[in-house]
Amino acid sequence: MIKDGMTVMVGGFLGVGSPIKLLDQLVENGVKDLNVIANDTAYPEVGLGKLITNHQVKTLTATHIGTNNNTIDQMNSGELKVTLQPQGTLAEQIRAAGAGLGGILTQTGLGTVVENGKQKVTVDGKEYLLEKPVRADVAIIGANICDEEGNLVYKGTSQNFCPMMATAADIVIVEPQEIVPTGSIAPENVKTPGIFVDFIIK
Repeated sequence: MIKDGMTVMVGGFLGVGSPIKLLDQLVENGVKDLNVIANDTAYPEVGLGKLITNHQVKTLTATHIGTNNNTIDQMNSGELKVTLQPQGTLAEQIRAAGAGLGGILTQTGLGTVVENGKQKVTVDGKEYLLEKPVRADVAIIGANICDEEGNLVYKGTSQNFCPMMATAADIVIVEPQEIVPTGSIAPENVKTPGIFVDFIIK
């Protein structure tokens, strides 16, 4: 379902919470010219880092790339177009897309290169950057536990970006570590309701 040139959100932080096997399959399939939205590109041989290393990504929106030299090299050579966003801003942009908002207002980035080309809005005498919603064709995320209806549980910090990404893409594919019968997860423990999940990778 992930084709050349698509915009793809990838959950996780340095590989934690990422759909590792699904990313490996994308490397094997050779899909190319992807527009990726992710917190980071992990390490050269881990998760999303493998797609970068294999030159399958055309554009990247992320919050940092310092742990993957291949990302840095491709950015510096002009092969990979990288847009760096403050971490909280990117998270809110994705959340805004999922919530149907027209954007968010933030002071983070004012007076830096982050503000270049962006609209500014004044509210009660204070200036803000208007950061627009960020959506994707497909979101691929990891989860610790998934029931047969797609309700998801994340443990510890592994939910990195995954819950909000699940709300902001046309197709959502989850790679859980464990699949349990529907009804096994207490409703109050569900972080991503199954209505957001389209496909489960066993």
